[in-house]
Amino acid sequence: MANVAVYNMEGKEVGAMELNDAVFGVDVNEHLVHLAVVAQLANKRQGTQKAKTRSEVSGGGRKPWRQKGTGHARQGSTRAPQWTGGGVVFAPTPRDYTIRLNRKEKRLALKSALTSRVQENKLIVLDELKFDEIKTKKMQAVLDALNVSKALVVLNDNDANVVLSARNIANVQTALTNTINVYDILKYNTLIVTKAAVATIEEVYA
Repeated sequence: MANVAVYNMEGKEVGAMELNDAVFGVDVNEHLVHLAVVAQLANKRQGTQKAKTRSEVSGGGRKPWRQKGTGHARQGSTRAPQWTGGGVVFAPTPRDYTIRLNRKEKRLALKSALTSRVQENKLIVLDELKFDEIKTKKMQAVLDALNVSKALVVLNDNDANVVLSARNIANVQTALTNTINVYDILKYNTLIVTKAAVATIEEVYA
């Protein structure tokens, strides 16, 4: 099992913690991680883009001039793509971009992402993260003490004071243990997790 240091909100080491290898020590499957990221980004797309082809644009039913003798190139319609107001070549149409991964693939991709953060020493465990008021300055002080600038903060409970204190800091995002995903874990340089959140993640994914 991997041993990681546990820090307090002042950035001081206050202990150590063993991580469950079933979650934080798996063989990293880069292919599945890639699939999970592609799937998440694709599933965010609305797929509502639409443009009209030459068959859908109104007008253009009449040949604009006779075939020969005008000095112009021959034209069959004023709604062909080369005309202003004409249709779009290979116009986009509404479609579903959904990519589906099965449950085992999703779980292994998430475990691989968590393991990669441990292997790269980008996982920081806090003994607790609590504020008695909503104060961005306090959250920034915690990040400065941990020497972190871009982080995903994973909480076990939806603590409004912590969430709202972090909301206005650039490159910092909060998440609950049931909303973490591969894309966010890889997007931020550092993963900050409370001890309670680690226990919950291990309980759910082990």
